[in-house]
Order: sequence, then C-alpha cells, then structure tokens
Amino acid sequence: MSTNNPAPDPYVPDPYVPGSTTAAGASGAPAAGARVGTIVWGLIVLALAALIIIAQLGIVTLNGTYVLIGLMIGAGAALVVGGLLSARKRDNSPSTRKS
Repeated sequence: MSTNNPAPDPYVPDPYVPGSTTAAGASGAPAAGARVGTIVWGLIVLALAALIIIAQLGIVTLNGTYVLIGLMIGAGAALVVGGLLSARKRDNSPSTRKS
C-alpha cells in the first residue's frame, strides 16, 4: 500500500488580512472604523431596552406610538449627522486637483 503525500501548497497570504505582503494588503489604506449605521442601530436597541425596563418598573407610563416616533426621529437625525461627519472627514484628504 503506497501513500501518496504530495507537497503542501505554498503559503499564500490573504490580501484582506492587515499586514499581508500582497499588493492588495500593502496598499496603505487606513483601517475602516465602525459604521455609523451600526452605532445608531445599537443605540436604538439600548434605548428600547432602557424604555422597557423603565416601563416595567412603573416609573413612567409610555405610549408606544410616541416612543416609536421619537426613536425614528432620533435615529434619522443621528444617521444624517453621522453621514455628514463621515463625508467631511473623507473630504479632508489632499487632492491632486485633477478631474
């Protein structure tokens, strides 16, 4: 019985892993931060959880319609402001003034 043990494949770095030696990994692009939408949805979930706890403790009586309207207004405002701040931060890079 013969065992065929071919040589293992040579190591090829992943271009999506930081510190990779491939051309895609050595582009020098800054690491992406947290997305605005992710942060806003996380805050919405936390706010809902806090409101549910407050309502269950009997501290305040909440109207579901007003709570949802307030959360939607707050989330919309946070997404718009976060998008504007993100766009402003991206536009600060020096340009070559070429079209």
